[in-house]
Amino acid sequence: MNKLLEALKGVGTVAITGHVNPDGDCIGSCMGMYLYLRDNYPQLQVDVYLKDVREVFSYIQGMDQVKENFELGDKYDLLLLFDVSSKDRICVSQEIMNAAKHTVCVDHHVTNSGLGDDNVICPEASSTAEVLFGLLEEEKISKAAAEALYTGIIHDTGMFRHPGTSAETMRIAGVLMDKGIDFSRIVDESFYTRTYRQNQIMGRTILESIMLLDGRCIVGVVSQRVMEFYGVTPKDLDGIVDQLRITRGVEVAIFLYAVGTQQFKVSMRSNGEVNVSEIAQAFGGGGHVQAAGCTMQGSFYDVVNNLTGPIERQLREKKQ
Repeated sequence: MNKLLEALKGVGTVAITGHVNPDGDCIGSCMGMYLYLRDNYPQLQVDVYLKDVREVFSYIQGMDQVKENFELGDKYDLLLLFDVSSKDRICVSQEIMNAAKHTVCVDHHVTNSGLGDDNVICPEASSTAEVLFGLLEEEKISKAAAEALYTGIIHDTGMFRHPGTSAETMRIAGVLMDKGIDFSRIVDESFYTRTYRQNQIMGRTILESIMLLDGRCIVGVVSQRVMEFYGVTPKDLDGIVDQLRITRGVEVAIFLYAVGTQQFKVSMRSNGEVNVSEIAQAFGGGGHVQAAGCTMQGSFYDVVNNLTGPIERQLREKKQ
């Protein structure tokens, strides 16, 4: 049974949202669903809630309709959650779940134990956008919706480089390309294009990064002072951890940025030998085997020491 399309029967109002600091997969999934409903269910009132969306995604149709704040008192027949695995990670407000009569969660995170009343969780899929594609009627996906879904897939596969990429992923990408999307522009605008300030802070982070564990772990950090100096926000820091990861000899990249006094947002990437999701979960976070994150308290040195201990253990176990 298609839980998503079944849930749409008999409803009049729908809310769509994803996780905090939405990435390309979250945005692509939410907007892909919004555009699909706009094109095929014109009788529905549909609201999309996302905050801190980077300007590079402005090419996706309907971005000007996105709401940043959920107003208490708003009610919906159906809430659709995309790419979010826990209630405290919901983008705009946890209260949005209480405002809906029914909730469907679509995700691919292995750490998602079932957030909605109905759940479609496929950890083997490359992205939430891939999961969503499988729930939609292929012939009813418009060019605009295809652009959004393609965006989600390329971002969570790292342009088809990550291990989660499968033959089915490539088939779906081909179907979306056949819709007439300008796939090369989507890649350039959302994946590679950066502002001068974003390039500056990435360059500074790499320049000041440190190598640990005999060169198998690299760590980069951005303080609040540095963010203020360059005039950037957290959404301008996308891509830094992935650039650190491709350093020769590195198995794990750690990127931290300050979100408060002795409080850091942590992103980790692995090249395959370390399960960073397991480490992130131990500190209240989650994600995938090779890409995960969490929020941690303490000084920079405390946080790094707490993370490198389990990383070192996993690397040592691999050798045995």
